[in-house]
Amino acid sequence: MKKTFLFLTILASILALVLSSLLIYKLAIVPSILGLIFGLLTFYLFKKRKQIKKIIQFAFMLNIMALAITTYKSIFNKIEIADAKAQETTKPKSENKKGLKNFRD
Repeated sequence: MKKTFLFLTILASILALVLSSLLIYKLAIVPSILGLIFGLLTFYLFKKRKQIKKIIQFAFMLNIMALAITTYKSIFNKIEIADAKAQETTKPKSENKKGLKNFRD
């Protein structure tokens, strides 16, 4: 039981860290919260037998890093939708003719 929760904690932590660095960073919240829950259960089970391991602390650190990256991206990433008319750039006809003359030579 302890090893199962430990495995799930590490798996959820790594998945949260990977998802937080991708463009779908908003999905990283779910495995991060699951990792924290599994981590607390693992910590409780190991503390019950007085066997606290460093790997549990490492998993908590990974979860905190994933949450920090996700929070940072949520606050500071701006999604900009550009206006189609503003992006269209038309050159005057005189420049187009000069470009064609130079192209022929």
